[in-house]
Amino acid sequence: MIDVFGLSHKDSRPINVTTGADRNESTTESPTRRGPRHEQVVFCSDERSGLYAIIAIYSTALGPGLGGTRFYPYESEQAALVDVLNLSRAMAYKNALAGLDHGGGKAVIIGDPSTDKTEALLRAYGRFVESLGGRYYTACDVGTYSEDMDVVARESSYVTGRTPAHGGAGDSSILTAFGVFQGMRAAAEHTYGTPTLRGRRVGVEGVGKVGRRLVDHLIEDGAEVVVCDVNEEAVDLVRRRHPAADVVADAATLIASDIDVYAPCALGGALNDATVPLLRAGIVCGGANNQLAHAGVGKQLVERGILYAPDYVVNSGGVIQVADEIEGFNMERARARAAQIFDTTAKIFALAADEGVPPAAAADRLAERRMSEVGRLRGIWLRR
Repeated sequence: MIDVFGLSHKDSRPINVTTGADRNESTTESPTRRGPRHEQVVFCSDERSGLYAIIAIYSTALGPGLGGTRFYPYESEQAALVDVLNLSRAMAYKNALAGLDHGGGKAVIIGDPSTDKTEALLRAYGRFVESLGGRYYTACDVGTYSEDMDVVARESSYVTGRTPAHGGAGDSSILTAFGVFQGMRAAAEHTYGTPTLRGRRVGVEGVGKVGRRLVDHLIEDGAEVVVCDVNEEAVDLVRRRHPAADVVADAATLIASDIDVYAPCALGGALNDATVPLLRAGIVCGGANNQLAHAGVGKQLVERGILYAPDYVVNSGGVIQVADEIEGFNMERARARAAQIFDTTAKIFALAADEGVPPAAAADRLAERRMSEVGRLRGIWLRR
């Protein structure tokens, strides 16, 4: 038996975990149980292939959980568990605001994808996904790719984010970056009165697949762009594509530089007690997940007059893209839905202003309203 309670996607408080006779130790204690619990958390192990994974389903109120599989060398099981609980809850909110009929789910595989990823391990993982009977659809995330999903799909019907050769959409960063750009346009309209970044200086932290494509959109829109990345090859690729783009040494330099918009597109926690006081941008809008180190950061941004576009709203283009595969992928249809991120982001800014709350709180309220209003319809019995 697994007994866990839900974590906020903006919160990494300690949790209680009880996992049965073979895993009956407790992790860090928490004095109270607050907030809704995850519906299901599954520990998956196959010793011979080296698989050790955790699948978390936060909610199926809107439909089967949908979220990617992260393959990462976590320092501990506790760290992996906290991550998957946070990410699966965030997926529930992301899918709700994207207008999808999917709940929140996520999975993590503990290990180094560069050395531990094998066909046997991926297929073993696929068997566990299949065992959930459609309660969870998996896709790509950090450390996994469309080609990996093709392997997982040899053992499970509940896989999306596959390669075009297998009927999939391929690289989901295409619509992720497009959606972030739409959210940024909405932020620009709210701040400057016009939905364009033309003439604005945008700092992009992390120019991997999403960040690089975001730079493409920004340059096309007439923005000035400055970038940084720990991977020099990624920076060099941007330089070759866009010689006019500026480069700074690191994220700390970027955050403190004279920019209008800060776009975190690397790891989570970029906005924290140390970085927010240094931030000179008036807008934060990027593709990274879990950008706020804790819930109080959202209030700090408001106090400093910085407009924050909630990450799980603007970066939902990727999940929109992979969700579209389930009914037979059509890029025009998926792109049209991703374009609606502009309207959703604008609606969140308006609600935040009307109710006097940070945009992240307004986004939460909209997501919870949809999960409640649409989810309750499951109580109307239909014969299948």
